[in-house]
Amino acid sequence: MNSIPAPTIEYGTLAPLLVVFGAAVIGVLVEAFAPRYLRKAIHVPLTLLSLAGAFALVLVQVLRGQVSTTASAVGALAVDGPSLFIWGVILVLSFVCVLLINDEGHFVASAAAVPGSADEEEAESTGGGHTEVYPLVLFAVGGMLLFPASHDLLMMFVALEVMSLPLYLLCGLARRRRLLSQEASMKYFLLGAFSSAFFLYGTAMIYGYAGTVSLPGINQALANGAALDPLLMIGLAMLGVGLMFKIGAAPFQAWKPDVYQGAPTPITALMASGTLVAAVGAVLRLFWVGLGNLDWNWRPVIWGVAALTMIVGSILAITQTDIKRMLAYSSIAHAGFLLVGVMATFGTAAQNASSLKAILFYLAVYGITTVGAFAVVTLVRDPGGEAGHLSRWAGLGKRAPMLAGVFAFFLLAFAGIPLTSGFFGKYAVFAAALDSGTQPGDSMGGWMAALVVVGVVASAIAAFFYVRVIVLMFFSEPSADGPAIAVPSMGTVAVIGVSLLVTVGVGLYPESVLGVADDAARSLFIR
Repeated sequence: MNSIPAPTIEYGTLAPLLVVFGAAVIGVLVEAFAPRYLRKAIHVPLTLLSLAGAFALVLVQVLRGQVSTTASAVGALAVDGPSLFIWGVILVLSFVCVLLINDEGHFVASAAAVPGSADEEEAESTGGGHTEVYPLVLFAVGGMLLFPASHDLLMMFVALEVMSLPLYLLCGLARRRRLLSQEASMKYFLLGAFSSAFFLYGTAMIYGYAGTVSLPGINQALANGAALDPLLMIGLAMLGVGLMFKIGAAPFQAWKPDVYQGAPTPITALMASGTLVAAVGAVLRLFWVGLGNLDWNWRPVIWGVAALTMIVGSILAITQTDIKRMLAYSSIAHAGFLLVGVMATFGTAAQNASSLKAILFYLAVYGITTVGAFAVVTLVRDPGGEAGHLSRWAGLGKRAPMLAGVFAFFLLAFAGIPLTSGFFGKYAVFAAALDSGTQPGDSMGGWMAALVVVGVVASAIAAFFYVRVIVLMFFSEPSADGPAIAVPSMGTVAVIGVSLLVTVGVGLYPESVLGVADDAARSLFIR
């Protein structure tokens, strides 16, 4: 009788993942067995130390040159240079988001209590709180790490669910405007369930075509099989729907403004930064590694999605009167800019590495700027919670000039103004797209130039609503009953300070991040 061989698990390579998931499991045990008054005192250092420890393990692998050249965990995970870079970005963003989460007043005392009921008042009076947010955040972060490193479709689906399920819960735990928060949670859950179903059904179709769910195996089947097989076309379309939903690309962006507005702002910051970084990494993994031999087929579709996303995000942002909804549509537009980079795949290995470098750089600088902007939003408050309506931000530059100045700088970075990190992010992506369009034999060469023109026009439109907020803050008179500026905690000060330092520093010296992104991009393995 033949014995079943034991699988080989590269524990050293997967150590950052294991640390985050291990801390999440410990957090669940803390919730089960620790007394209520001790839970937060345990959770906060456990969460921060686990994220910092995982980041340190990523650095150790990079500095020692231990970047894997083969798939890990029996071919299920690809811990290559781009994965390690994205892991590092996600862990940094998650760490600073946890500092925001640690502030008091963001989360409801009792999620089970009916809004406005006596039970809710009693829970608030007794100082109740949901410390479960910390292990939930760790599980979500673990899913974010797993998602872009997945080397087969089933692992990618598992990562998608591990990342999404905790976020569905966290979106419904806002302390203020609870009905809006619960509505956001329900919308995110229902639409997310549909997108997961599309992804899973697409996986089944691709398996029917290729006989495997391994990304290199699918790529090999495309090289040898019929490129217009109905199973392949249906599977490709459904996988695309599932992933485009996660990055908030048009026409699958409808959930983003409602969810960003209703969720607790620290969770919004985590979704707008970490989730987008992970989802774009998964898009790159699927389309570049798994479907690389079908790029002539999916590139025209992504061209249309990218153009539509940039236009929809930029134009609809102009009509918004809520600051978080405006930032949500800004996030949609930036997803379109990132898809421009995804398009830039036609060329030599060096040219593709240049495109990947641009995308990784964009993810890093956009993510940290986004967290800083939402950290500022948490400090501008009305009696009923955060001052969301734009009219409440009128004259903020005269009431709190330093805070308004920092927020204005973040908005200028979103707009891509020179001497900010956002300018070099957009420049790198657009330059990579133009370079890929000049390759001999590329039937979409002219279309790539047209897509860059759409991106530039969308950036100009987006600059309007960013500047509108700046004008409102500095050139309008503050109202007598204007919002209060909350005294920031040390954690919030650190988040805003680090975000500002990175946005300014990378704007003045982009080579500091571009060099790291370039080293990571050149180790992407396809087979």
